[in-house]
Amino acid sequence: MGGASDDWWVLLFYPVVFWVPLGPFVMAALGVWNAREPGPWPRLWSVLLPLEPVVTLGVVACRPGKEPGDYLMYFGGYVLGITVLPWVLGWGITRAVRAVRARRGPDAGPGAA
Repeated sequence: MGGASDDWWVLLFYPVVFWVPLGPFVMAALGVWNAREPGPWPRLWSVLLPLEPVVTLGVVACRPGKEPGDYLMYFGGYVLGITVLPWVLGWGITRAVRAVRARRGPDAGPGAA
């Protein structure tokens, strides 16, 4: 790095830094979007949006010569914990709420007696 002009690749790490605090919220929102409107566009965005930060860190974290614990920390923490788990929770909670509301029927809204 050191400020040389050929260190443009460091720009790939800005999404990685922002993905740690914001990624779970983004993925949960994408999971809700997939549960409410299933189709090709929500699925495509659920894959393409986290692709750059996850792959960039994966290239760095899983270089040859690393300890096996580094791979587990990357896949367990970054891929599953920050990216996959929030998506599954957003999708699952939305589907569960819709199923409960559908079982109650249309007359069981907040103003029904």
